[in-house]
Amino acid sequence: MGVKIGELITKKKELRLKDLSSKKVAIDAFNAMYQFLAKIRQPDGTPLMTSKGEITSVHSGIFYRTANLLSEGIIPVYVFDGKKPEFKTETVMERVRQREEAEIKWREMLEKGEIEEARKYAQAALNVTDEMVEDAKEILRLMGVPVVQAPSEGEAQAAYLAMKGDVWAAGSQDYDSLLFGAPRLVRNLTITGKRKLPGKNVYIDIHPELIELKNVLEELGISRQQLVVLGILVGTDYNPGGIKGIGPKRALELVRRYKDPDIVFSKVNWEFDVDPMQIYEFFLNPPTTDEYDVQLKRPDREGLLKFMAEEHEFSRERVLKVINEIEEAYKLLAGGGLEAWF
Repeated sequence: MGVKIGELITKKKELRLKDLSSKKVAIDAFNAMYQFLAKIRQPDGTPLMTSKGEITSVHSGIFYRTANLLSEGIIPVYVFDGKKPEFKTETVMERVRQREEAEIKWREMLEKGEIEEARKYAQAALNVTDEMVEDAKEILRLMGVPVVQAPSEGEAQAAYLAMKGDVWAAGSQDYDSLLFGAPRLVRNLTITGKRKLPGKNVYIDIHPELIELKNVLEELGISRQQLVVLGILVGTDYNPGGIKGIGPKRALELVRRYKDPDIVFSKVNWEFDVDPMQIYEFFLNPPTTDEYDVQLKRPDREGLLKFMAEEHEFSRERVLKVINEIEEAYKLLAGGGLEAWF
């Protein structure tokens, strides 16, 4: 879901992929995988599958989208979620319930022959499984692309890498990375290109966009701590929906007026089981790790071909073409001196 503060952020810079050439971006892996699972589908919403029924939409997105980023001179660093904080359990359970309901609706629409409606529900019906996660990590390992295992939230770890300067920016569709302190956030990185508008036969061009934390704070006239409080008021993954009757603009008024988080929270009707200050402290001091390697490695040509074409039934010809592109990208990146990259 992510924190809903987008309407308050107007200072966004549209980019082209070439603008990110020679930069490392820490991508929230789960965010990207859900995008792939939602978008890479048949017209009726059915995901890509092998002849044995194994869903491979995530495999396709990880392999082809990552290869495209490498070809543009971008080094993606995929950051995977670890253990969820205990106070996120309710959110996880609610998402499971919503997916179950969406799957029922999807199958109902298919039976009625309402393909467009079926596709809409299908996008919300499937879950990223442990098997998909392990396969995604294996594909990235074979590609030589860095993988970081976060102890807790992937976006928190991605923000930490960006704060340390080990990557240039965090990459996600959600704005949570800003609350976690990422100095830069790049959105739309894994969905760049032509996209169909929901429910319409209209396609638009999607480009990456850059949001800088310092610009956001200056524009809103608040501190990062106040941004965290604002986010909690409108709703986070830890208190979905936020405070009833309080939207982003009202939340901004409250944090500007009262400043101190304890005072702000005392002025609203808090109806969640978790203490708001617990969420606040989690955003400011999340679990992170320094045990990671963000260097690009040489791709494993034979391993990739075997895993993608033989084991998961992707087109051998197309996989070979992409492997060649990955190898050429690696030569250029390595030749430029990877140790100089950040």
